Amino acid sequence: MITVNPDGKIMVRRCLVTLRPFRLFVLGIGFFSLCFLMTSLGGQFSARRPGDSPFTVRTEVMGGPESRSVLRKMSDLLELMVKRMDTLARLENSSELHRAASDRHFPVDRLPPGAGLMERIQAIAQNVSDIAVKVDQILRHSLLLHGKVSEGRWDQCEAPSDPKFPDCLGKVEWMRARWTSDPCYAFFGVDGTECSFLVYLSEVEWFCPPLPWRNRTATQRARKPPPKVQAVFRSNLSHLLELMGSGKESLIFMKKRTKRLTAQWALAAQRLAQKLGGARRDQKQVLVHIGFLTEESGDVFSPRVLKGGPLGEMVQWADILAALYVLGHGLRVTVSLKELQSNLGAPPGRGSCPLATPLPFDLVYTDYHGLQHMKRYMGLSFRKYRCRIRVIDTFGTEPAYNHEEYATLHGYRTNWGYWNLNPKQFMTMFPHTPDNSFMGFVSEELNETEKQLIKGGKASNMAVVYGKEASIWKLQGKEKFLSILNKYLEIHGTVYYESQRPPEVPAFVKNHGLLPQPEFQQLLRKAKLFIGFGFPYEGPAPLEAIANGCVFLQSRFSPPHSSLNHEFFRGKPTSREVFSQHPYAESFIGKPHVWTVDYNNSEELEAAIKTIVRTQVDPYLPYEYTCEGMLERVHAYIQHQDFCAAPGPAPPRARAPESPFILAPNATHLKWARNASLAPGAWPPAHSLRAWLAAAGRACTDACLDHGLICEPSFFPFLNSQDAFQTLQVPCDGTESEMNHLYPAFAQPGQECFLQKEPLLFSCAGSSSKYRRLCPCRDFRKGQVALCQDCL
Repeated sequence: MITVNPDGKIMVRRCLVTLRPFRLFVLGIGFFSLCFLMTSLGGQFSARRPGDSPFTVRTEVMGGPESRSVLRKMSDLLELMVKRMDTLARLENSSELHRAASDRHFPVDRLPPGAGLMERIQAIAQNVSDIAVKVDQILRHSLLLHGKVSEGRWDQCEAPSDPKFPDCLGKVEWMRARWTSDPCYAFFGVDGTECSFLVYLSEVEWFCPPLPWRNRTATQRARKPPPKVQAVFRSNLSHLLELMGSGKESLIFMKKRTKRLTAQWALAAQRLAQKLGGARRDQKQVLVHIGFLTEESGDVFSPRVLKGGPLGEMVQWADILAALYVLGHGLRVTVSLKELQSNLGAPPGRGSCPLATPLPFDLVYTDYHGLQHMKRYMGLSFRKYRCRIRVIDTFGTEPAYNHEEYATLHGYRTNWGYWNLNPKQFMTMFPHTPDNSFMGFVSEELNETEKQLIKGGKASNMAVVYGKEASIWKLQGKEKFLSILNKYLEIHGTVYYESQRPPEVPAFVKNHGLLPQPEFQQLLRKAKLFIGFGFPYEGPAPLEAIANGCVFLQSRFSPPHSSLNHEFFRGKPTSREVFSQHPYAESFIGKPHVWTVDYNNSEELEAAIKTIVRTQVDPYLPYEYTCEGMLERVHAYIQHQDFCAAPGPAPPRARAPESPFILAPNATHLKWARNASLAPGAWPPAHSLRAWLAAAGRACTDACLDHGLICEPSFFPFLNSQDAFQTLQVPCDGTESEMNHLYPAFAQPGQECFLQKEPLLFSCAGSSSKYRRLCPCRDFRKGQVALCQDCL
């Protein structure tokens, strides 16, 4: 007879009584995981032939992709289980502590060790995950071995020495030493054998020649592109709001903006459709990855949305999403790295391998943070697909900063830049950098009735200060400046505060606090003047104020602000000099809507205020910042910008080709000859080219503006020849080709002409007193500087 210790019975009884539901759940997890693993993979280990090892894997039942799919699902399930168990453990621990505090006879040091329990659970989950990875590797290895044994190819797994693949041997050596450095290699079947190295390097990457004994039918069968679908304008944006997601204040702000502008987007789509006249537009598949909103990049914007933080970037991203959707393109939106990795089809690991499948998107819109994310996950595929990327870049990236080698050698390297993209792939908020593409944003457009109501409801002595953060009011010498304003105007502010009035805001300023956008618009519609304190630079608010009938008053900077003298611009990939808070408003709008004065000159400031108070202005919004203007611009970019098409070599000619240029009648500049053949595929069309020789020390950006034109960098290749200098009657004693972002140019003294050696360095920006730059200019559509007259 078996005797049982009474103390043991008591112990068992106590354990059963105190076993909580959570503990039962935890005990079930291990059993469930084991069952799941065995049932998912059980078929892989069945149907053995006589004489097989107990661990022989039958390739007939392996079903490689299906097995990997099961393993991936199991890994995701384990991750979800751990998260939920962690939450339950925290809840139980808190409840146990609460009961312990109320039950004084229960000592705290005898509470269940919740943290230790979670560590054990996570260790179990990790072990099961590791087993899944190992099993996957075994299955892959067995397939490879089975193929080699059945075909008798053991002797053909030596690294070949092929002059067409000079890097093959070196790559095989690297794989021998480092193939375990990234799990992505195992994902593609690498298992440490020579054959697996060669299969990977010839079929996944391209460093080794194809193996003759491999069945390449599957690898050679290129995936057929999906049939082209015509893009159709959309007017209902409800699905877009779903695509944008939720959970962040930044996304909530963007969705509210999009919803508020829905009617204007619909009307703009109707107008553009009429303008295009039914021309066919192929639907593009577009990925939008907003990198700065990811948790991994810090997402410093979302917490500040409700505290007066900068909203310009979110305004622009909301409008980009709306424009792409309204134009009828397929859209995916990601604001996390996990979503990005999934949408790219990136293999698991650290980004050393190419994508597992061809990139399913025709275009990718992202920012500098997203560019880093994409390079991380796309691995070797990044170089192949980077021509499809468009980088939203508020302040622009000049070619000298974009070219990695040149930037490093000549001191232009910064924390941004050096990506070796076509400079037109960078898209700015304002058209200040012709080397980049102007993306922009939209402001709300008023109808004629609203404009008349605003004109009749203006208070002649009311001013609103541009600045929602108290730090902006810490302007040096602001006391004198504000006292002058206070003599003539009732000053209003919209400075964020929580409990008490910000001390930086003077007592005579009526502060409304942070206002929702509709209420801020109503305040602007009453005000006469919108006042800039010098910061923030180039935001959307001044355009909104001008569109609501305000005059924008801003400070003139002397000396101009740049990366050389101002901390804000330091490290940005541009040498641009900013002469005022909002250069676009100063240069493209100007008086009477925009006044730029020296705030340190009291007489000039006071005279400007007196004139503004007496002057009546109408609400004004440049066409390029309307919904229709942005749709028109984005449509043109999608239809015509192709940075993946490599230019073909020039055909050989028996004699020098006839020059496509003629000298203008006044002998000041070059024009495209009427009888010259147009460059096929050139956009903008080559016949819009006008070429000028700039004065020494003058950038092409400014030289073209001097003649009422826009610098067009895509025309530089046409001018990058000795023929262009000769036609312009420039006396070149010699001609050299070098890598310099100022070329083509004419050097004085020396009478020497210089041509550009590196196409990525063609640049409208940049100047030197030593050179007279040869500048390509073009016309532009009224109110749409991004497009030439015939660009649409």
